[in-house]
Amino acid sequence: MKPLARTLGAVAVALGLAACASSGGSAAPAGEAEIRTGVIEQITLTEVKSNHDQGLGAVLGGLAGAGIGSLIGAGTGRDVAIAAGAIAGAVGGNIAQQKYFDRPQPAQQIYVRLSSGVIVAVTQPVNPVLFTGQRVYVEGYGIDARVLPR
Repeated sequence: MKPLARTLGAVAVALGLAACASSGGSAAPAGEAEIRTGVIEQITLTEVKSNHDQGLGAVLGGLAGAGIGSLIGAGTGRDVAIAAGAIAGAVGGNIAQQKYFDRPQPAQQIYVRLSSGVIVAVTQPVNPVLFTGQRVYVEGYGIDARVLPR
């Protein structure tokens, strides 16, 4: 049973490290950011789902469940209790995070006409100093793009 426990531990560590990997949503090379200029055409208030610490509830719940399961029984019964505790804890932790911590955050969708004539839409947290007709900088690409006052 020890090789199985070792294998399951290695898989859990690998999954944890993979969850921490960067999505790399930028088209610019690492360390570089292109800044474009333009004028705000329209600002629309909206909400975005929070992805802060996504999956953290499941990880912490799984660890707590495995810890509690290790206190039960001996031998193969203990191994089963650890696995069941980890699974139940992960499910419970994920549900708790979704219910109590994943609340929609206020945001604004900003349409900017760049100096090249192209219109880009950027969704970002609310920035009260931005207004229609304002000259702005658009920094970055994709989900990392931000509109900043000029």
